[in-house]
Amino acid sequence: VFLYSHLQHKVRSAEALAQKYKEQQEALSAQLQVVYEHRSRLERSLQKERGEHKKTKEDFLVYKLEAQEALNKEKQDSMNRYGALSSQHKILKNQHDDVKKQLLDLQLQHNGLKLEHRKTLESHSHKYAQLQQEKDSEVSSLQETVFKLREESKLLRKAHQEVHAQLLNAQAQMEEFRQLKEALQKMPGFR
Repeated sequence: VFLYSHLQHKVRSAEALAQKYKEQQEALSAQLQVVYEHRSRLERSLQKERGEHKKTKEDFLVYKLEAQEALNKEKQDSMNRYGALSSQHKILKNQHDDVKKQLLDLQLQHNGLKLEHRKTLESHSHKYAQLQQEKDSEVSSLQETVFKLREESKLLRKAHQEVHAQLLNAQAQMEEFRQLKEALQKMPGFR
């Protein structure tokens, strides 16, 4: 009886211990289920993040390629514009040199015509004074000569005015070139 009682006590203790272990196992199973679910959510989130990262990386590569192409195109356009401006600058420089040479030639021509005009006027005045002292019978001839001399003087004045107008035109072209040159120098790409 004592042994039977002792064995029953051990059985009850073992059942209580088994129940306790069973409850612990169920708690651990529940915790493990929670951990598995959390891990599953984390894996899904990680997969989603990887997908978004991959898409972001692809978008960045596309953007980088497009930006590089745009930069290369802009660089090529800038080089083309610089070449065009450089060519235009050379053309304008040559034109400036030509206009400067024309101006010098016109100034020399103007000075020569001015001197010639003065000499002609002096010569005409001298001839006129001499003719005034000659005989009265040559008055009609003198008047005709004076008329011719005045016509020639008008032509010389007209030529002088034309040369003066050409000189003013050349000076205006030089001023226009100077303004264009200043505008070109103010452009940042030109420097």
